[in-house]
Amino acid sequence: MAYDDLRSLLRALEREGDLKRIKAEVDPYLEVGEIVDRVNKAGGPALLFENVKGSAMPLAMNVFGTDRRLLKALGLKSYGEISEKIGGLLKPELPQGFIGVREAFGKLGSMVHVPPKKIKGEAPVQEVVLTGDDVDLDQLPALFTWPKDGGSFFNLGLTHTKHPETGVRNLGLYRLQRHDKRTIGMHWQIHKDSRNHYAVAAKRGERLPVAIAFGCPPAVTYASTAPLPGDIDEYLFAGFVAGKRIEMVDCKTVPLQVPANAEVVIEGWLEPGEMLPEGPFGDHTGFYTPQEPFPALKIDCVTMRRRPLLQSIVVGRPPTEDGPLGRATERFFLPLLKIIVPDIVDYHLPESGGFHNCAIVSIDKKYPKHAQKVMHAIWGAHMMSLTKLIIVVDADCDVHDLHEVSWRALGNTDYSRDLTVVEGPVDHLDHASYQQFWGGKAGIDATKKLPEEGYTRDGGWPDMVESDPATAALVDRRWKEYGL
Repeated sequence: MAYDDLRSLLRALEREGDLKRIKAEVDPYLEVGEIVDRVNKAGGPALLFENVKGSAMPLAMNVFGTDRRLLKALGLKSYGEISEKIGGLLKPELPQGFIGVREAFGKLGSMVHVPPKKIKGEAPVQEVVLTGDDVDLDQLPALFTWPKDGGSFFNLGLTHTKHPETGVRNLGLYRLQRHDKRTIGMHWQIHKDSRNHYAVAAKRGERLPVAIAFGCPPAVTYASTAPLPGDIDEYLFAGFVAGKRIEMVDCKTVPLQVPANAEVVIEGWLEPGEMLPEGPFGDHTGFYTPQEPFPALKIDCVTMRRRPLLQSIVVGRPPTEDGPLGRATERFFLPLLKIIVPDIVDYHLPESGGFHNCAIVSIDKKYPKHAQKVMHAIWGAHMMSLTKLIIVVDADCDVHDLHEVSWRALGNTDYSRDLTVVEGPVDHLDHASYQQFWGGKAGIDATKKLPEEGYTRDGGWPDMVESDPATAALVDRRWKEYGL
């Protein structure tokens, strides 16, 4: 099972030699970011900075920086474990016989028994409670990572809101700029559910309660990054991933609940129309996102453990700690994507494309323009609608082998017919589009072409050049015999 809290995971990583304690004083202004970025790109360990300049609070970094550590944090041996569980729950066949009925109830139970659980009394995250003038966000180690950033940011604060009318909760991961001792800038983009909650509250002339949790149980932190539909509770998904219910506690000053085993929680209210300039910020695109006005959250209360620590990440040009989190999402959501687009055999979201900018999809092609049908289905599938480039290949192509994909997409296509160009929504952070929020997209049909698609060359589509199986087997034996 997944770890119950951040500190138990850090202890386990340290026992295994996969965590390094940094006792020397480090500066959150540029220095911490430079250290973490180098360590992450070198595949190095998790880091615990014990002496952060200006703060008495230790700072945990690069915790999910490798696939091994993220899998360990979630209690998994492979990302396929969760995708297989999701696939099993989604299978549409009716149960057959007593064994089938028992299996069906077992699947149902795996979801029923993992909703979040509210605990009574004080929680670990509420051992210390600060309110009013005692609140001082400068005591929390925020990062100034890149030279032209507009200020210091908290990059791994889990933001809790709820819809003012329906009461549906949302858990999201947004960057948070520290404006002063009691004010946080809320950078939520136009496609995010929390932004919608704020818009609804503002239209009603109401303020919106917000709670931001740091150092949460690993399954909760991962769930905050998952592109779930707005009506799916991230805490139910976190419990599903973790294999157990997530313990929650009521906040002290806002009508929200947060993880009982978090390290730090800040609580406040967003007043309608209160905005401050936010950014610039060196983003995962590898470029600075410009300064824009975003809601300003006034903090009324901070709760924490007696000896808290903070967790953060470095955001920047890939590869970064986003990599393992993105790969987990890619694998976890394959069964769900297949429900929406059943033509898909497999897909890959390259980290170099920021995951959401490019999708490589394999299909078992059955009819003319099948690839184009799949492209448009993906552009209509929830957050996949932001995908800028879709490459469709045949089922015999390994979508994770970028050399194989490139060979097919670059050298085996006729772009006058195999290139589809459309316009549609793009990521709020996309700097390449000529206007914000929407822009051009492309689809490449790199599949084998059919005569019905207008492929009229004599002899049809050629066969691939492949080794003779008998000769290959003979060479395999001799290769092994001579130790080559």
